[in-house]
Amino acid sequence: MVRPLVRPALNLSLQMPDSRHRAQLPRHRVARWIRAALEAPAQITVRIVGEAEARSLNRHYRGKDYATNVLTFDYARQPLVQADLVLCAPVVAQEAEAAGIALQAHYAHLLVHGTLHAQGHDHETSAADAAAMEARESALLKELGFADPYPA
Repeated sequence: MVRPLVRPALNLSLQMPDSRHRAQLPRHRVARWIRAALEAPAQITVRIVGEAEARSLNRHYRGKDYATNVLTFDYARQPLVQADLVLCAPVVAQEAEAAGIALQAHYAHLLVHGTLHAQGHDHETSAADAAAMEARESALLKELGFADPYPA
């Protein structure tokens, strides 16, 4: 697939109450990673949170009592993608370390993943949907200079 040279417009709000991961997430990189996955103009808030907030949100909105790596709250898809992406810094760091990958690479993957979810892509309804979404993530991350997050 030939990617357009001009990416869709992005209005980005980046919130990091805890600055420990700030060096891994400079605004220009976060915007680049999100734009790579955008199919339409977007207004996206990225919020980096601690374990307690991530667990509370996951419990309240998904009925799952644990902190997860990324939560996507999508509010609109047309004509403007509107979403909040909430990433749990301690979980992201633990996963990156366990997988032996750079923290920044894992953040890039999760931001691409969350952005795809915000546009209606899904990996939980069928194996075919999961394979399609994973293939898209792999291609986008390769384009961004990162390794395949789903190695064979």
